[in-house]
Amino acid sequence: MSRIEGVLNNLREQGRKALIPYITAGDPHPDQTVELMHTLVKAGADIIELGVPFSDPMADGPVIQLACERALKHGTSLRQVAGLVKTFREQDPDTPVVLMGYLNPMVAMGYEAFADIAADAGVDGILTVDLPPEEADEVAPLFAARKMDPIFLLAPTTTDERIRLISEHASGYVYYVSVKGVTGSAAIDVDEVARKVANVHSITRVPVGVGFGIRDAKTAAAVGKVSDGVIVGSVLVDTIARNQTDPAQLKQALTDLLQPMRKALDGLVS
Repeated sequence: MSRIEGVLNNLREQGRKALIPYITAGDPHPDQTVELMHTLVKAGADIIELGVPFSDPMADGPVIQLACERALKHGTSLRQVAGLVKTFREQDPDTPVVLMGYLNPMVAMGYEAFADIAADAGVDGILTVDLPPEEADEVAPLFAARKMDPIFLLAPTTTDERIRLISEHASGYVYYVSVKGVTGSAAIDVDEVARKVANVHSITRVPVGVGFGIRDAKTAAAVGKVSDGVIVGSVLVDTIARNQTDPAQLKQALTDLLQPMRKALDGLVS
């Protein structure tokens, strides 16, 4: 059992929902990333999605695009991101970490070399935005052999047949994209998300995390009612951008944003 599966199983037994924040590694500076990860955990994160900066993040809107630019200006590489996870693990052996990014850096490094480096660092899952399950036959077994979960995206337009296909290849959780568009692009339609996620749950036993459009405690609670976890990205990355010159203020701002979401999700426990 992977760390992700263990955490989600424990939460399910407690009737609680996962809070999964996303930040971009190296933003605003690589020296701050590990401390920000610890800040997220203290504020209530169950799993952390750590973005691997990439020059052409096609699924992301301007907020995360700019975060990637800031990180790349400091030379943040895939190997360095793994090193940051390894440093995080020195103090936190328990919180699952998912690397979220794009295929090109993995191809450049080599699949097996990447899998070895990620596993050695303590990475628990890999979400590669532009790697569909049909093309993952070479790399997914490398992850599985190292107890890292391959995580795939589901969209509002994903057919039932494709949900089944993705579910056969996914473990840990599947990431349901709640809007048609890039990150940070639209307000979330909770009723529509509820209908779609209910359908996904009827097809797969893999836990469903919902991302894109989670901005505050209210939307977190609304989505938490119908999913296994909420994934919070752009609003956190925007908070980093607005507070990047003051490290102490930045950590407090992230805490102030995430803690009410944690409280709202825990308020769903019957």
